[in-house]
Amino acid sequence: MALIALTGGIASGKSTIAKRLGELGAVVVDADALARDVVRPGESALDAIRDAFGDGVFREDGSLDRPALGRIVFADPGKRHVLNGIVHPAVLHRSHAAFRAAFALDRSAVVVYDVPLIDARGVGEFDRIVVADAPTDVRVERLVTLRGMSEEDARARLAAQLSDGDRRALASDVIDTSGSLESTLAQVHTLWTTLRR
Repeated sequence: MALIALTGGIASGKSTIAKRLGELGAVVVDADALARDVVRPGESALDAIRDAFGDGVFREDGSLDRPALGRIVFADPGKRHVLNGIVHPAVLHRSHAAFRAAFALDRSAVVVYDVPLIDARGVGEFDRIVVADAPTDVRVERLVTLRGMSEEDARARLAAQLSDGDRRALASDVIDTSGSLESTLAQVHTLWTTLRR
């Protein structure tokens, strides 16, 4: 039984690592997917977002306009803090339920929590903290090339996140994703071998 946090900033290669760990047999709990679930119509977090940010962050069908909300919260740390205070508790509740369910099915499971945000307050519950790591310029290039962001938007998104140094300080393992895909996957395989011991 192992509970692993896998974290990394935007365009760090975290999703590639999570996918490979899942292919190797880990149970992957995706915090981003849970964050989308908790803001679906009918969810209390969505109502709280409307109360905090108004109708301008909603589509005509009542669903959340994530890009509109993103433009607001990535430009204003105070508003980002408000959003995190709404979404994070709901995601944490669902995450813990998913961890319990995975271990109930298989007490020897390796559960990987794919989570973009982690800080020193939350590390104690995990057996290991794995950080996907790539230099800022590599990540900016990925955001511009693969996601169509402007360089300015890409750099703003990176600046709004936990610093790479702060992430590395929490890490028990760092996977360097700046090289080839083959290099990243080889590091993941080595990690998996360690986790299965």
